[in-house]
Amino acid sequence: MNQSPDVVIVGAGIAGGSLATVLSRAGLDVVLLEKTAEHKDVVRGEWMAPWGVKEAGELGLLDLYMGAGAHRISRHVPYSEFMSSAEAEAQTVMLQGALGEEPLCLGHPRCCNLLNEEAADSGSIFIREIRKLKVNPGKPPSVEFVADGEPQTLTPRWVVGADGRNGVVAKQIGTTLTHDEEHHLFSGMLVEDAHEWPEDLQVIASEGDVNVLAFPQGEGKVRIYLGWPSEDRTRLVGPDGPKRFLESWQIDCVPRASVIAGATPISPCIAYPNHDSWVDHPVREGVVLIGDAAGRNDPIIGQGLSITHRDVRLVRDAFLGNDTWNTSMFDAYVDERKERMARLRITARLTTLRESAFGPEGYSLRHDIHERIAQTPDLAAPFAAAFVGPENLPAEVFAPEFTEQIVGSDIWGPQP
Repeated sequence: MNQSPDVVIVGAGIAGGSLATVLSRAGLDVVLLEKTAEHKDVVRGEWMAPWGVKEAGELGLLDLYMGAGAHRISRHVPYSEFMSSAEAEAQTVMLQGALGEEPLCLGHPRCCNLLNEEAADSGSIFIREIRKLKVNPGKPPSVEFVADGEPQTLTPRWVVGADGRNGVVAKQIGTTLTHDEEHHLFSGMLVEDAHEWPEDLQVIASEGDVNVLAFPQGEGKVRIYLGWPSEDRTRLVGPDGPKRFLESWQIDCVPRASVIAGATPISPCIAYPNHDSWVDHPVREGVVLIGDAAGRNDPIIGQGLSITHRDVRLVRDAFLGNDTWNTSMFDAYVDERKERMARLRITARLTTLRESAFGPEGYSLRHDIHERIAQTPDLAAPFAAAFVGPENLPAEVFAPEFTEQIVGSDIWGPQP
């Protein structure tokens, strides 16, 4: 192994694996490092929005995903406790839309493994089960770690931190992580034996104290999600957690909810808080952060995979478009990401208030938002960012003057 490769990528998840693949395909010398022995189900990261699918295509990865059995979804129905199922189905969104792409679903561990194999086949050196990682920014940067019991040090031209929301690279290079307050709790679970659930239909709905989401993966498998009030922190705790998760799907506003409620869990369900997080600046001398390591969007709108593929494309272009590598080559990436994440944060906040405001005051707020949008359909514009990409909407729909019309007040002010 070359001790001074072009790029060392820390983290072999979807961000790291996809970047290693595209850089190796372009002829760069890449080392990909991963701390785990195997990728495990993290109950998220399996739905890619149409704008993210477009990014995957531009990276040359879409055919790889489709060849591995990725599932496409064509319909979205906004079921709601505030309208009949017939009224909701009359508002069905055909998801191919203006971008010419449908959402894509592929199991997270399977996608990680697929990208790791493709990266290795394209020339990357892939090392698993590393320990005692230390990334040192500089000219050049260095990466210290232990593999197979042996200490190693690499001095690449550049380091990429792609080690996710709980990674260490961001901390080691001195970035500051900020996040907003927890909005509510969220969890995902994969189920099978849901053959009566339409394989082309995704659903997001709220009723009472639950917000439910369903994204089919084909062959009777569906990745489902559940949002619920933070006050009920033990809702999914213990061995009966999956059972209680499915019981939460016993709701009236989704016609086929009983299909999900009667399905068979085949993954864990892990509760985690819903909020946005961001780092002050994702670039240091010799190091750049991508994916969740650079800050993440509230998962309520499922933008993680799309954000990651946009990050990968922009960072790839920076590497390949510059003979001399320095921090300034990432200026376009930093500026675009800042605006992209700011807009998605607004969309996520609006979605939280529309779908996951709980309690009597929350119910009233959800109802009022539903009525305002029904009376003035143009107010739904910011929500489209989760499908078409935030850059494809006019800036004014993210301005306070617009969003306050949806909620009736400052969207960042006190809310249920």
